[in-house]
Amino acid sequence: MQICDFFCNFAPKMENLYRQLYNWYAQNHRDLPWRETEDGYAIWLSEIILQQTRVAQGLEYYRRFIARWPNVEALAKADEAEVLREWQGLGYYSRARNLHKAAQMIVANGWAPFPTRFEDIRSLPGIGDYTAGAIVSFAYNQPYPAMDGNVYRVVARLLDIDEAFDTSAGKKLFHKEIERLLDRENPRLFNSAIMEFGALYCTPVLGDNCSICPLQAQCLGYAHGTAELLPVRKPRPKVRDRWFTYHIYIKGERLKVKGERTPVYTLIRRREAKDIWYHLYEFPCEEHSGVQSTEHRVQTDFPFTHLLSHQRLHARYIIHKVQKMPEIPGTLVIRWDELNDFALSRLTLRVLDTMRASLPR
Repeated sequence: MQICDFFCNFAPKMENLYRQLYNWYAQNHRDLPWRETEDGYAIWLSEIILQQTRVAQGLEYYRRFIARWPNVEALAKADEAEVLREWQGLGYYSRARNLHKAAQMIVANGWAPFPTRFEDIRSLPGIGDYTAGAIVSFAYNQPYPAMDGNVYRVVARLLDIDEAFDTSAGKKLFHKEIERLLDRENPRLFNSAIMEFGALYCTPVLGDNCSICPLQAQCLGYAHGTAELLPVRKPRPKVRDRWFTYHIYIKGERLKVKGERTPVYTLIRRREAKDIWYHLYEFPCEEHSGVQSTEHRVQTDFPFTHLLSHQRLHARYIIHKVQKMPEIPGTLVIRWDELNDFALSRLTLRVLDTMRASLPR
């Protein structure tokens, strides 16, 4: 790493970097709704949704949230279960819970329509330095850096940084260097442009992009032949395997009686332990220490494997058609057609979709 090489003859090099970066952004950036507003609430909402989520997936969620809760007061009044229901399918549900708590905190502190100070935004649940910096720069053009995975990648290559960016030491180093790179006269434009450049051009797999890169003259990674090796990550934790057996209890038959369908009932429960899918609903479940015997599998036994960031879930779903619902502590009897009224875990949604032919409709 030779960062000093980059910042030698600093002013003209930075002027060229900004000019090339902004020209590229003007010609190539995507038209996204949160770039067309300076509303702190809307920008905050987009930043939370886009954590751990691709833009293509997050866009529709953003539009739904804005349509249902157009301002922070409306979101603060919502029930947590409603917010989780709208978040369903995005994963990392702590983001939704923190979003709701933060909205209530903003209203309680008199910060509506949205706080403007970095320190106040940073104090909200689910907000770190990067998210707070992104919000104040995009909404208020304040000179704070916005750091996401795309920016880490661009900065690592520009400055040829071989320190792992996802360690404490690495984050401090990258934050220091992005502060030096930041265009303090145009922080909104700089942050938008460098993030988009990492998302669309300086991607994990470069291909031929390096040879025609508009930032090539300023890039130490290109000069030293290391760009393809950067950024560096710390070793990933070992994936943990877990085994679950889910029981889908079905009472009643979906038959027409006098022109109307008779109701079908099932059992669900809300996850209360501080674990995956906290406060989401699923069918009654047992967790096991390992693979269960398959000797007595019945026809309605469906196996699934579901991957989370650091966990691999091995799940079996067994359908039980019963005359009377079993009494299982913590469960709730509902009509089958009420399932869509509850915030369900991603695995449950996947199961319902895959097993459609075997379940009530």
